[in-house]
Amino acid sequence: MAVTPESVRESIVAGMECDDVQVRGDGRHFEALIVAAAFEGLSRVKRHQLVYKTLGSRMDEEVHALSMTTLTPAEWAYQVSVIRGQESEKN
Repeated sequence: MAVTPESVRESIVAGMECDDVQVRGDGRHFEALIVAAAFEGLSRVKRHQLVYKTLGSRMDEEVHALSMTTLTPAEWAYQVSVIRGQESEKN
């Protein structure tokens, strides 16, 4: 069975409550944006460990590499506002 970005996304969503999860990849190497309140107060390492735990054996057996951006809802809202501000400055 091929590993798809959608199957990795589904595994993350099934294992933890997320506000948003976006995954892209080529079947072995993946990039994910994960927004979850569960990340509040955790270091980047602890956030990544939480996602790895959610994926369990898939990390050892199916996913060769997973690059992650892990944000709290407040961090995500801030980043979106910065991007929107930069876009409005261009116009």
